[in-house]
Parts: sequence; C-alpha cells; structure tokens
Amino acid sequence: MSDDEEQTEKKEEQQAEEESEILEFEFNEDGEEDLKKTLKKFRADLKQAKKEKEEYLTGWQKERAEFANYRKQEDDRKAMFSEAMRERILTRFLTIIDSFNIAFSDKEVWEKVDLNWRIGIQHIYSQLNTIFEEYGVKPTGVEGETFDPNIHESIDMVETDKKELDHKVAKVIQRGYKLGERVIRPARVNLYEYKGGEADQT
Repeated sequence: MSDDEEQTEKKEEQQAEEESEILEFEFNEDGEEDLKKTLKKFRADLKQAKKEKEEYLTGWQKERAEFANYRKQEDDRKAMFSEAMRERILTRFLTIIDSFNIAFSDKEVWEKVDLNWRIGIQHIYSQLNTIFEEYGVKPTGVEGETFDPNIHESIDMVETDKKELDHKVAKVIQRGYKLGERVIRPARVNLYEYKGGEADQT
C-alpha cells in the first residue's frame, strides 16, 4: 500500500469518526446546533437507556432467581438421592438383624452355645444396633401396644376373652423399623381379637 493510499484511508476513518460524533447533536437548517432538538434527543436516548436498563435488570434478576431455584432443586435432589441410598443400604442390613433376632429367640438352643461364642455374637449384634442408632434407625413393634396400620402389618388374629386386649399386639413375628419418622419396614404382628362382643350386647 502506497503512502497516498494510507493517507486517504486515515482521512476516511477520521471523517467517519467526526460524522459519528456529529450524529449525537441536532442541527437546524443553517447548520447550527439546535440545543432544544439536541436536548430532546438526549432525553429520548436517556429514556430508552433507562428502559433497556430495567429490561436487563429484570432479566438478570429473573435469571438469578431461576438459577437459585435450580441450585435448590439440585441440592434437594442430591439430598433425596443420598437419603434413598442410605435407606436402601440400611434396609439390606435388616435381614442380618433378623437373623440375630431369630437366633436369640430360641433360648433353649441359644443357651447351649459356647459362652465365648455367645459373647462374641452379642457384641457384633450390639455393634450393628449402634450403627443403626447413629443413622436414626429405630425398631418398632412391641407386644401389648395398640395396632397402628402405619407401623404394623397384621399377619394373624389371636382370639381373646379380654376386651382390653382387642386389637393389641399379641406377638411380634418380625420387627419393623423407622428411619427418622419414615417407616422403612412395618412390624409383622399377630393381633388379639376379642370374641366376647356378642355375649356382652345381650
């Protein structure tokens, strides 16, 4: 590129810059700056800028709120997933606890087991229960308590002539468990059923 061409290009760029600056102002027919028109234009530009600012601010606030909601939903999903996994793992270990309870329930056979073995097994059982307690798992189902369909599953009925025992737990077949306030397995129970109702009514 020659020196003349470079100079011509620079002049054109300078002229374009001057024209862009001139466009900021309003001129009358004589070529003089019309302050009223310029001020009116500035006010219109300022109004437009404020409008755009509000739109951008509203959009930004909306995006921020949506992102905050998204993060909260993600945190809730992670917490739910973590809770579900914990419940699933703990539920798998319930069968081991059941095996211990079955072994301990047959007292005659249990008493015949070597004392050192019994102490060791009871220690392991105690460790398992400690872990369950640390995670908020509590057993449910006690003989004599009133039947509650939220925590009990009725397996069989046992007839009784005592009215006060009606619909109370006669025997716990399998312990139930709660994780916090949520039942992860209902207690399987036999219930007392009072059969003297007809005789009482006559």
